[in-house]
Order: sequence, then C-alpha cells, then structure tokens
Amino acid sequence: MADAVDLITEQWCKERPELAAALKVVEVFGRLQRMQPVLDRHYKRLSDEFSVNMAECDMLFTLRRSGPPYTLTAGTFLKAAMVTSGAITNRVDRMEAKGLVERVREGGDRRSVRIRLTEQGKALADEVMAAHLRDYDEILSVLTPDECEQITSGLRKVLEAQGDTTLN
Repeated sequence: MADAVDLITEQWCKERPELAAALKVVEVFGRLQRMQPVLDRHYKRLSDEFSVNMAECDMLFTLRRSGPPYTLTAGTFLKAAMVTSGAITNRVDRMEAKGLVERVREGGDRRSVRIRLTEQGKALADEVMAAHLRDYDEILSVLTPDECEQITSGLRKVLEAQGDTTLN
C-alpha cells in the first residue's frame, strides 16, 4: 500500500530519475517525520487525561524507574533533560505544587537538593506509564513482533552511530 512518502519519492523519481537510489533515505526520514504528529497526539491525550505535560511525565518516570527511595539530585535531571537549571526548577516547582515530588535538603548544605517522588507521584507515574504503554502498543499493533525488533535494531544502530549511547 502506498503512502504520502511513496508519492513524494515517486514524484522526485519522475522529475529527477538520477536521484532514485539516493531517495531511499527520504523513505526512512520522511516516515520518521510523519510519526511526530502521531506521537504529539498521544502525548496530548496523556497530558489531557492526567494533567501533566511530557516534561513532568519524564521527571515522574525517571524518578519511578530509579527505584526506592525514588530520589535523585536536581543535577541528574539537568544532565538528562539538557535544559537550563531554571527550567528544572520550574518543573519541580509545578510538580511540588501538585504534590507529586518534594525537595529534600541534604544536611546543612542548601545547595544540595534531592528530588523525591511522593506516594501520590509514584501512583500517578504508574498510572500514566500504563496508559503510555497501552497507547504505544495500539500505535504499533499493525506490526509483527519481528517487524518491531527490526525497527528497534535499525534505529539503535543509527543512534549509536550518531553518538546517542547514554541517557546523560
């Protein structure tokens, strides 16, 4: 079955036949780009359903998967999120106001702050993660397990080749 990307590459091949082999990359990147609105709709549904944006979900998920006591330094989030310390502070402020996280000061050093997931935050993280996985499963339901593994393997290779090998 042909899709919009097939049409684009066919049009280019008709106009510039010498590009036919080179256009294989457009078939991959064009489809990756067309997935973004699909993911955006998914993230909007989650945000609307649970009243948390994706940056907040990311922080909830990061804390939840860190294991007990579900506490990380603010610096850990700063490295992982690649945003300014002010952005992390604003996120934590919003989440703290919602009762999802709390700041824990270490000893007498006011600069050393850890962010801890509250019980409410842990419960929400679990609930959002279940919905997140359900939606992802639905999006990929048209693929076989082997097709999913091929996509996973191929994208991992590309990301590794581009230097994206760690969370930090």
